[in-house]
Amino acid sequence: MIDLRSDTVTRPSERMRAAMAAAEVGDDVFGEDPTINRLEALAAARFDREAAIWVPSGSMGNTIAVKLHTEPGSELIIEERGHILNFELGAAAVISGVTIRAVKCADGGGHLAWDDIAPAIRKNPPYYQAATKLICLENSHNFAGGSVISADATREICDRAHSEGLAVHLDGARIFNAATALNCDVKELTRACDSVMFCLSKGLGAPAGSMLVGSKEFIERARSWRKRLGGGMRQVGVLAAAGIIALEDGPALLERDHRNAKRLASGLAEIPGIAIDPENVATNIVIFDVSNARLSAAEIVAKLKEKGVLAIGFGTQIRMVTHLDIADDDIDTALSAIKQILL
Repeated sequence: MIDLRSDTVTRPSERMRAAMAAAEVGDDVFGEDPTINRLEALAAARFDREAAIWVPSGSMGNTIAVKLHTEPGSELIIEERGHILNFELGAAAVISGVTIRAVKCADGGGHLAWDDIAPAIRKNPPYYQAATKLICLENSHNFAGGSVISADATREICDRAHSEGLAVHLDGARIFNAATALNCDVKELTRACDSVMFCLSKGLGAPAGSMLVGSKEFIERARSWRKRLGGGMRQVGVLAAAGIIALEDGPALLERDHRNAKRLASGLAEIPGIAIDPENVATNIVIFDVSNARLSAAEIVAKLKEKGVLAIGFGTQIRMVTHLDIADDDIDTALSAIKQILL
């Protein structure tokens, strides 16, 4: 099967499997897993931060960050298609006791500007309204088609938020994709944010795990919440070893994924009934509209599966994601399958 559902479906490389098999391990709850400690130090250095912590999933990393930056009864601001709002099962409400104010970006690109955010802030509200404590950004933005926000735009939001006494957390699940697209180092792209979560298992090729980076004090508090949420693990160095390989080898492979996504988008744009602008495809996520096609998104996805191609349909749209297990020829095969279905 040509699996274009997500970049989470990749298989560990032989080098990664060998590193996992040979990993030196210890009890991480006691802080004694040397491979985890090495990965956390590597991640902190890569982002020019004081500390980092490994968590089993990106959702857990985001959940911990929201908890630490807010207080029960407060509010966070996020773009209306953000992952924290739409795909983390209300964790911000359940775990942190906060409400989420969804904001639509004026330009439709998925990334909020300060002019979008400012009207939604409740800095000193009357007693019957929740006060804003946190702004959450996402880079790249998953359901805005993998779009990216620049270092300058991120810095402006952070500087203005800090002047208002607000924290900024970055859901950087695919921050290395964004950095590749922008030809920018991740430390510069994220420097102004108070905390950053990034995934080792999206695009970089690890079988599991994400990292949360920030100040030493922030990460120490995060360690307690990771344990409280069931994320304290024992000889987890076998997964940390995969994470180290992902962090060392993965970023260099992303440019090819982006080229394949652009080629996929260009091919889709030529098929009648499909609406997509290839110029808007910046990273490895391709979302296209099929409302004018002769079949629904669900029907197209089902027929693609019969032809050996996996994708995700939602509403009138279909999402395809390129990754390190997708070869150049797979793009041609996927395009051919869609043409056979729709033409």
